[in-house]
This record gives sequence, structure tokens and C-alpha cells, in this order.
Amino acid sequence: MPFMNDRESQSSAKVFFALWPTASGRAGLSKWQMPLQQICGGRLMREDTLHATLVFVGEVEPHRLEALQLAAREAGGERFDLCFSEARYWGHNHIVYAAPSDVPLQLGRLVDTLERNLVRHRFKLERREFKPHVTLLRDAHWSDTPLPAMDQVCWKAADFVLVQSLREAGQAAYRVLERFPLHVTEA
Repeated sequence: MPFMNDRESQSSAKVFFALWPTASGRAGLSKWQMPLQQICGGRLMREDTLHATLVFVGEVEPHRLEALQLAAREAGGERFDLCFSEARYWGHNHIVYAAPSDVPLQLGRLVDTLERNLVRHRFKLERREFKPHVTLLRDAHWSDTPLPAMDQVCWKAADFVLVQSLREAGQAAYRVLERFPLHVTEA
């Protein structure tokens, strides 16, 4: 699938791999936003953009799309339940986000395998500790005090996606380029 750009002459695209919530997962996380915005301020992320980034790749030339897809297909991975149960704040970038209290082993393995495959396919990645989260508010302000408890939001991670980040009418927009199924775990 070709990249779509806001300028057709653009020769690269900003891409990342993510878990894309189900419709009910997005709606559940969206319900967290207004109460959190009332106490932290900030700008709401649009419900249709809520996602959990697995690996940020960055700018990629269109001819490298096939290698990205291959790295993802080779990652495989098992399906898992992902539950977000805590709202947290990162002061360094003024973000309020949803976080899981427990990170499924399958999620950590998927990220590790995907990163290794991308490096093997000669993609350069920023090395940072993986902290699963869904950004809910930007430009927020809070302290180290814990944020209020929220209703847990869960969804079955049945696949992961390759996403292109675009600018449309001055706003961030995301286009899912391809979905990669996760396998059913045999009991």
C-alpha cells in the first residue's frame, strides 16, 4: 500500500507500529479524557487517534515500505488481553496517558521481536525503555500526585498495525497502512 502524503511530492513518510484499540476500547479510553482534562487542563486527543505505540520508526522512504512489512510479518506474536487501569502524567512532555498496571508477557515479546527484526532490516531506532501507554491529553499540567482512579478499559489485541502519521488541516492524522494478525495461543 503506498504512502499517502499531504504533499504528493514528499519522498518520505513518518511511520510507527501500534496497537489500535477496538471501537469499545477507544470509547472507554475516551471516557477518561474529560474528567482528567478538568483537573489537568490540556488538549484532548481525538478518539479516532487513540493508540498504543509499539515501535516508532520515523521517516522512511517509500521504497523501504516492503522491508517494514516483512519485519512485521516475521515478528508474529500471540494474541493477548490488554487492560489499561491507571491514568499517569509525564511532566517532561506534559502528557496525561493511560497505562496498564500489568504488562502482558506477549506484549513485551512482540515489541522485542519487532525491534530486532527492524534492526536486522537496517532500520535505525531510538533505544528507549518500552512503556506501554495511550496518550489522552497533551499540554497538560499536573504534579507527582497520583491521578484519580479510572474504570479499567480492556481489549483483545488480535493484531498490530503499521501507521503513517500525517498532517491534515493542521492536525495530526493517522492512516493505518497494514494490519498484522497475532496468533491464537493454544491452551
